[in-house]
Order: sequence, then C-alpha cells, then structure tokens
Amino acid sequence: MRRAVAGSALSALLLLAVLVGQAPVKEPGGAAVRLVATTTPASPPGPALYAYYYQWFVPKSWDRAKVDLPELGAYSSDDPYVMHKHIQQAKAAGITGFIVSWKDTPTNTRRLKALMAVAAEEHFLLSMIYQGLDFDRNPLPAARVATDFRTFAQQFAFNPVFARMGGKPLTIFSGTWAYSHADVARITSGVRPGVLVLSTEKSVEGYRRIADVTDGDAYYWSSVNPATNKNYADKLNAMSAAVHADAKYWLAPFAPGFDARLVGGTKSVARNDGRTLRTEYATALKSSPDALGLISWNEFSENTYVEPSKKFGHRYLDVLAELRQTNVPVPSSAVDSSAQPVPTEPGRQFPTVALLVGLPVLLIVGLTLLGRRLRRRHRQAAAGAPGVEPTHSLALRRNGPT
Repeated sequence: MRRAVAGSALSALLLLAVLVGQAPVKEPGGAAVRLVATTTPASPPGPALYAYYYQWFVPKSWDRAKVDLPELGAYSSDDPYVMHKHIQQAKAAGITGFIVSWKDTPTNTRRLKALMAVAAEEHFLLSMIYQGLDFDRNPLPAARVATDFRTFAQQFAFNPVFARMGGKPLTIFSGTWAYSHADVARITSGVRPGVLVLSTEKSVEGYRRIADVTDGDAYYWSSVNPATNKNYADKLNAMSAAVHADAKYWLAPFAPGFDARLVGGTKSVARNDGRTLRTEYATALKSSPDALGLISWNEFSENTYVEPSKKFGHRYLDVLAELRQTNVPVPSSAVDSSAQPVPTEPGRQFPTVALLVGLPVLLIVGLTLLGRRLRRRHRQAAAGAPGVEPTHSLALRRNGPT
C-alpha cells in the first residue's frame, strides 16, 4: 500500500514538473540582472516596456556636460560590442525593446542598421522616434521630415526587428507641438495607415489638435517631479482616456530622475535611490498604457539614464528588474485600442501560476483520498468482507499471472 501511494505521488510530481516545464515563455524579458540571456527568458508581467535609446555618442561626447560615465566607458555608438551589451542588460531587466532616435543622415542610418543586426541576433525589438527638432529646438522643414518618414517606411519599418501594435510598425514623431496641423498631416500621410505614427503632445488639447492625422501619443515627460506635482497622475490619466476614446495608442512615460542644468536647463529631479523610478513606474501603469516608455536607457546629458554607470553601478537596472517581475493589477482598459492585441503580457503568467498553486493542492487531496481508500480495502480484506479482495489479488486480475 505504501508503495502504491509513493508511486502515485511520484507520478503526480512528474506530471506537475512536465506541465510547469511546458508553461509558455516569450522573449524578450527575464529577471536576472548582469547575466547574458542565453535562453528564452519568461516574459515580465504587465505592458511591453520600451526604453528610449540614443546613438549619438563618440568618445569625445563624454567630455561635455556629463556628471557620470557609463560602466562601459567612453564608448562610440558604432561599437557592436556596446550594442550587444546594452541589449543583453536591457533584456535581463525586463525591457522589451529600444526606441531609437533617428533621422536620415549617413551616421544615423549606419548606426541604425548595425543596431538592427545586433537586435535580430539578440531577439530584441526596436522602434523609431524621429527627432523633428534641431539642436536649437527649432522644427526641421516639413518636407524633409516627410521624406525621412517615407525613407524609414520603405527601407526599415517592415523588418521583423521593429515592434508592432495592431500588426503595424510603431514610430514616434518627436516635436509635433512645433508643427501645424497641415504640416503634420503632410508628414504622416506618406506612411499611414501602414505605419503607426504617434505624436509627442504634452496635453489633451495638444493631442486632439492632431489626433485625426496621428495614431496616438507618446508623451516624453522626463522632467516631472512626482513628489511635488500634484496633478501629475491626473494628467497622465486624462491623456490616456483621450487617446483610448479614439481607439488609438498611449505610451506612458516614466523616468528614474532628471537634471539638465549642464545643458541649459533649470530643473532637476532627485533619483532618491530608486524611489522616483518606483513612483513614476506605478503612476505610468495606472494610466492604462498600451506600452510603457522608459526615459531613458542612455541620456547622460539630462541624467535620465538607467544604463549601468560608474556612479550608480547597476542600481537602477536592479530596481527596474524588481518592478518588472512584480505582478501588478492592470486595469481592464489597458489593452490595445485596435482589434489586434498589443504586446502585453499579464495573461501569459496565468498558466505557470495556476500550475504552481493549483496542482500541489490537487495532489495533496488526491493522495489523501487514495490513502483512505487503500486503508479501507486492506481492513475489509483482512476481515474477510464479501466481494473484496486483497490488493495483491486485484493486481493479479489486472495484469495476469507473473
């Protein structure tokens, strides 16, 4: 009888192991920080997370307006080793992809192509944010922007490495507030509806001004101080509601801190050892985003980076990894506004959780009932109860003589 119970327990445990091993996983993601992802890691819960990524660095760039340096040193954005390392670190912290700053110049395009090749090898996603303003924050000519968007759509957008929402490649048009409605329409009409173009408006009114010629909004709000701005959460919620009312896409921003005083800014937001990042992440999640926009991977001039650095080490990737592995309630409105699903992951956690919690309970109940049944049969057989055979006789009837 003990062997039968032990055998049943072993079989149930083996079944549990097989079922848990078959729980679905999906790249990219993973919880272990500082490790290179060599296998397909489990997807983090919650919406997809894209980090803004800048490819404008040469070694001399690190001599200007910097209070910290990358752990990798004064790197060049042309270095494939740096690209691999960045993507491996980002994946380990639960980042889904990079939103790459681009416009059509030989340098930007060369670096974008190199990053695409590395991202494809690492099974990592990319998206593109078009920098519509020049160094002095003036808008580029609309004709040039329109041409660049068409170039991107024709040469890059439909490569599998680029992220999609509703089946369409995702792009962002930075600086839309500096363009007239007519100019935005001229720019986006060359690529829509095949390619999504999100605005970067800063208010509900700004979004609505050009909503009919764009596909949603990706608010790049890097300088908000969540400790002092009492309207911060309400503003994100209002923008999300306006975007989703049009069945379009909302990318909610969050950052670890901010300080642009060395590049002409006047504001700074303390990092507070990760508390700012935690608060902004939670606030962004509460706005029912279709995806999250992390500001940023490597904006060292405005000090919004989470890339491992000399000053902070891996601290902010550690915090991000912890946040990404925490199951959080996602509002029912946090879904793709189109008929097709966005890359959100909460539903993919259910099979593993159900198996890990439910099957052990069923196993205990089943073993208890089996033990009671076998003990009752044993007692009845020993007492010579009619119609009941000892366990060894039942085995002989099923299997034949040995």
